[in-house]
Amino acid sequence: MLILASTSRYRAALLARLGLPFETRAPGVDESSLPGEAPASLALRLARAKARAVAAGLPVGLVIGSDQVAHCAGQVLGKPGDAQTARAQLLHMSGRITRFDTALALVDAATGREQSTIVSTDVEMRTLSEREIDAYLRIDAPWDCAGSARSEGLGIVLMKNINGPDPTALVGLPLIELSAMLRVAGLDPLAEP
Repeated sequence: MLILASTSRYRAALLARLGLPFETRAPGVDESSLPGEAPASLALRLARAKARAVAAGLPVGLVIGSDQVAHCAGQVLGKPGDAQTARAQLLHMSGRITRFDTALALVDAATGREQSTIVSTDVEMRTLSEREIDAYLRIDAPWDCAGSARSEGLGIVLMKNINGPDPTALVGLPLIELSAMLRVAGLDPLAEP
């Protein structure tokens, strides 16, 4: 049994690409950062906590936890929630590089064995005009997207360059690393049914 410890529709859509049956469960984890916690450390701690929280209630199953923290020029950029916050984030990111640290954890509920990693992606934004930002926000409404720009949607037009080892990491679930972890855990997406 494969379980995604997330209610994110984006992560569920990515996981579905592997063609494996899975369930989703809300992890119920407090996502607040700790004082002085680095963005990558926060993402990794939360990914592990999500996977562990769901695995704790199961006798068997492979549980996937993932979390992403975006940061630019010393500012952590969470999910904006509204147009005003999204606009401020995009103005801050304009002409700069934003790092998206996407953490991944896989916990075997039966054994407690855990694998985890961080996949970082650097996104260089074009220098954006206020008109472009307002038009983008009106069309794409990225209120539930860290950094306010969906690379899998119209947000791609705001970007100048994306540099990272796995394009799915930027969306929120690094499938290259996940596939490797699943194989180690004995679940190969390419195995005969």
